[in-house]
Formats: sequence, structure tokens, C-alpha cells
Amino acid sequence: MVIPVRRSQESPARRPSYRGVMTQTTDVRTERAAEAKQRLRDILGQEQVRDGDSERDLHGADFSFHEPHRPDFVVYPGTTQDVSSVLAIAHELAVPVTAFGAGTSLEGHVIPVCGGISLDLTRLDKILEVSPQNMTATVQAGVTRLALDGAAGKHGLTFPVDPGADATLGGMAATNAAGTTTVRYGKMRANVLALEAVLADGTIIRTGSRSAKTSAGYDLTGLLVGSEGTLAVITELTLRLYPVPDYAVAMRMTLPDVERACQMAIRVMGAGVTAIRVELIDAWMVSAINAFSDTPYPEQSSLFVELAGSEPTVVEDLEIVKALATDAGALDIAVESRTEDRSRLWKARHDATHAAAAKMPGRKERTTDVCVPLTELAGTIHYAHTEIDRLGLHAGIVGHAGDANVHVAVFVDPNDADEMARSDEFIHNVVDDALARGGTCTGEHGIGQGKRDALQQEHADTIPLMSAIKDSFDPKHILNPGKVLPNSDGRAVRRSAMDVA
Repeated sequence: MVIPVRRSQESPARRPSYRGVMTQTTDVRTERAAEAKQRLRDILGQEQVRDGDSERDLHGADFSFHEPHRPDFVVYPGTTQDVSSVLAIAHELAVPVTAFGAGTSLEGHVIPVCGGISLDLTRLDKILEVSPQNMTATVQAGVTRLALDGAAGKHGLTFPVDPGADATLGGMAATNAAGTTTVRYGKMRANVLALEAVLADGTIIRTGSRSAKTSAGYDLTGLLVGSEGTLAVITELTLRLYPVPDYAVAMRMTLPDVERACQMAIRVMGAGVTAIRVELIDAWMVSAINAFSDTPYPEQSSLFVELAGSEPTVVEDLEIVKALATDAGALDIAVESRTEDRSRLWKARHDATHAAAAKMPGRKERTTDVCVPLTELAGTIHYAHTEIDRLGLHAGIVGHAGDANVHVAVFVDPNDADEMARSDEFIHNVVDDALARGGTCTGEHGIGQGKRDALQQEHADTIPLMSAIKDSFDPKHILNPGKVLPNSDGRAVRRSAMDVA
């Protein structure tokens, strides 16, 4: 039996919403944005500095639930020096700048809630070097992960960090992205060796090195990775590459309930096998996947597992995992060794978000994630299911079970105030529960604008240090205001704009 952890009894109605903030523009800021636009057009040209409605709409939203907000204009830099010019002028005039990649973030990271400049980095799309002997690659920030993986694959190498979407590598670094393979290869921070970045005032810096490790000074590379564009704009990255495994098999296991699926995940992780993915899908989500992907999977709690390495080792490990699954009471075990069959299985898993949306037409997906110690995974998912039922919500759960990262997709009617309030309560309670279990308010989606209050709840003692770091890197708070820090709501931008008026 799973025993839920006792949570705070604070009334949800008294808590601030995790849906983010909106900041109204001011006449001063609008005037300064117009001046910045003209000066940048003089430097970069009309084609790279655009203010059409379609451009502004495209850069005013992401994949998240959060309300869109247009930038004043969009800049498409073609070089790092272009980025430096944009930031130097923006800093001088105190105009907000929000970096934009593929727009696949899930907590409103790239929505310019204070207007200003949307800095689209997709034209920085050169793979500068693939070094097979060093097993590294150096790329510009607008290169996508699949483009790099294709280039690395020609040398028998791979870039394995896989958040699902074909995101830009600069954006993945900025959000410290993760995904299904994190259990083997780690998140972005573990795979970034060096960065080129531009500070708020236009200064170009380089952090880290091409060597496999360094102990030289403070880890500014690690600090910028995951800073969500609030400290600097990443323009170039040196990344680790890995050999493509010789052999791989995928397994799909159906378990009687979520608790036994979680126990099975713990057993796989503790067995020392060559697991590269360990994914949990609840019955609601399996049903959605079947309808969307035309798959015949039993609609019960399931684990998708991939083993990869040398063929003899994988074959031996496969028998170990089969035995563990049988002992755990698995109702169904399927093994896929052909590349096309494994790809079909993982495509179904990656399409879970689209499948869930198709199951709930006319509703908006509101996704959230928490991460807990592995031994708390079953309790976390049990509690989330209990709250979904209690609050009468429509939701499914997937999880990177190998590292106990739980993702909940809640489908709501944004025009239904009562349902929205219940979804607020649900996310608050799931965060409370995760923190009480020794976990974190987000394992990989990040803080963005949606979980700033949760960050305060989790790290109140270190928020002053984080704020001091922000002040040091970005004294006028022009970089992605309204994100990450609880007090980063754009007020500093408006004050700075008035100072220079």
C-alpha cells in the first residue's frame, strides 16, 4: 500500500497561480523599443529586424499553456557579433530581450511577457566541427539536436539528449533539457563542455574548454546552462558525443498497477543492466496512444525499457530484465530488436502528448513535472492519480521512471474558471507532495514563468543568492524578465527605461 506524504494544508485559494505573469507595457518602454528597432535596422538591415503581425505572433507563444504576449519586434541575428550589437543597444535603452529557438518550451520560457525584442537564434545554424577522436562537436546555438545527431552519426557517434521535440541546442542548454535517455547520459549540463555567450551589455564571453574536464575557477558553463536566458544569450556550444551502441533491444511490459510498475523500474535501475531508457505510461495515456498511433497495447500501467551496448551484454541483460518482470507480476512482455520495431515503440512514446491532445479535443493541455527520489516514485504517482480523481480532472501521466521524473498532462477548458482553479490546486498539491518527499518542483521543464512561486517555496534560502547573480550578470534586468526568479516581473526594466528617458 502506498502512503501519501502529508502536505501543507494552506488553502489553494490563497496561493498565487503557477500560470505565470503578464506585465503591461509603458509609454517609455514602447518609445525605447521603437528607437532600438530603428537603430538595429540601421546596423543589420530591414530583413533581419521585423515587426509584422505574423512574426510577432509566432514569437509571442510556445508549446506551453501560458498566455501569448507579442514582442515589439523580432531580430534574426546571423552572427555572434549581431547578437552583441542587439544586446548592447537593448542594454543602453533598457529594452527587454527574450531569446527564441524552436519555441518548444513548456513553462513559457520564450514568451516575451514584457514585450521588447524577441531574439530568434535559428539562423545561427552551423555545425562548426565534429571531432570523432575527441568525441565532441562545436555548434552554433540554432543547430537542432537531430541535425547534430545526423552529422555525428556519419562518424559512428551520437548526441543522445532527447527531449522529444527537435529543439535547438542553444535552447536545450538554456533550459538544461533532458528526456528519455537521461537515465544513461544525463541532462544537458552534463554534456556541455564549453559555451560562447553574450552578456546583457553585449560583451562576448567564453566559458569552459574543449577538454573532457576542468577545475579552473567557478563553473560558469554550468551556471549558464539552465539559466533560461536570464543571465546571457548562448551563441555557441561544445558538446560531448558518444559511440552509437552496437546492439539494442526495446521491451514493453504491462504491469497490474502503477505501484508494481514503479517497483519494476527500481529493480531495473538496481540490477546494473545496460538500460538506456526506462519509461512509465499510465493506463489513461496508453489508451490515448493506442487511439492515436493505432497500437494494440494493453491499456494498463506499462513500462517501456531499452537496453543498449554490446550484443552479448544486452542479450544477457535482457534475460535478467525478463526475470525481474515475471517476478513483478508482469501481465505481458514484448521484446523488439529490429530497428524499425524499436523506432515504432519509441515514436508512440514520444507522440504521447499529441495522442493525449487528440483524446481531449477542444481542451488545452496544461503540463507539469516534478522529480522525486526513486523510492518515492510510486507514492508520487499514486498521489497524483488520487488528486486527479478528487478534483474531477482529465489527465494522464508519463514518467522517466529510471530517474523518477513524473509528467502530468492535465486537459482543461481555459474559459471554465472553476476547472482552471481546480487545475491550479492540483499543480500546487503535486508540488507540495514532491517537496515533502525530498524532491523538486521540476525535473526538466524548468521554472520559466509558470513555477516561479514554486521555486520560492523550494529554495527560499538561496533566492537572495540567485538574485545577486542575476544583478551581477544583468543589472538592468533586460534578459528574459518575468522568468525564473519570483521578483523578476519586469519592474527593473521599466525603472531603467525611465532612468534613460
